Amino acid sequence: MKINFENMKKHNTNLVKYACNDNDAIRLKPNKEDFRTPFFRDIDRIIYSLSYTRYIDKTQVFSFEDNDMISKRMTHIQLVSKIARTIGRGLGLNEDLIEAASLGHDLGHVPFGHEGERILNKLSLEHKEGYFNHNVQSVRTLMEIENNGKGNNITLQVLDAILCHNGEELKIKYEPRKKTKEQFLEEYYNSYKDKEVLKKLCSMTLEGCVVRISDVVAYIGKDIEDAIRLNKITTTDLPQNIIKVFGITNSEIVNTIVVDIIENSLNKNYITMSDKIYNGLQELIDFNYKNIYKKANSKEQLKKIENMFKNLFDLYYEHIITNKNSEDIYTMFLNNMNDEYLNKTSPARKVLDYIAGMTDNFFINQYRKYFLV
Repeated sequence: MKINFENMKKHNTNLVKYACNDNDAIRLKPNKEDFRTPFFRDIDRIIYSLSYTRYIDKTQVFSFEDNDMISKRMTHIQLVSKIARTIGRGLGLNEDLIEAASLGHDLGHVPFGHEGERILNKLSLEHKEGYFNHNVQSVRTLMEIENNGKGNNITLQVLDAILCHNGEELKIKYEPRKKTKEQFLEEYYNSYKDKEVLKKLCSMTLEGCVVRISDVVAYIGKDIEDAIRLNKITTTDLPQNIIKVFGITNSEIVNTIVVDIIENSLNKNYITMSDKIYNGLQELIDFNYKNIYKKANSKEQLKKIENMFKNLFDLYYEHIITNKNSEDIYTMFLNNMNDEYLNKTSPARKVLDYIAGMTDNFFINQYRKYFLV
């Protein structure tokens, strides 16, 4: 086994001085390591998790489109991983850490994407459970829900990169900030209490910074591609100045941004891009929000989704309060959880965890079962 372990560690010799070495990995709980390096083992723990399997039927942008050619959350995850590892290899960073964080960064995404997240946040605040955000829920999933409530004991660096991945806010410079285990946990718990904390999150590793910008690169062109395929927009809708900077296809957009990031970040202790690409990318994000995301669902669809969430939430909450242990929230979720989870988790948080883990189809089937009988 010694030879295997040495082979697994060889990539550390090619890392730049700003990279996170495998020897720096920290776990929140004691862990008996095997021949796999810590971040490589995190990859395995994430892809074998139940929440990873459910990526396959979670919305990326378009929820009610009967088209097998548009992206689901799983597609986005794979694109983030590939783009981030490409940047990481170009900069001499730890690709195992990058891949683990990329694959786990959206585990907490709920049915119907950001619209579902918005509704769960509203319900969470109403029940005094704090703010609900998918990046925080992704960390919670790996720390406190997976493995029957025991968690998967993922390394601190991976959890931190997941917590700090917010791809909805663009920056021209991503500079890591060193953290202790205690500082990470403080940020994590404060994220439930103070919405300003999320705006200030910054990864403790350069690899985490790469995952954050790669989240943007992965969705920005692909969402345009999907919108064109669904006839939501046409290529003629794209501003000419954006086309001049990035090209017109997703392939051109991704390549242009990735090359620029590598060229401008090489041998630096931060991730950055040229002013031209940053300004163009910000304009492209604004275009997507105005022409794609705000129009992805009709007002009627949004109202329908919100009513479904509220009705199911209230029903599950009642099932817990009245201890109806023959109902689905027990048989499909709570009966599988350990005593620690059951004893320390409030009824409202249990419902939030249950709904957040659902795929779109399971959510719809649950609604039909209980309200369309």
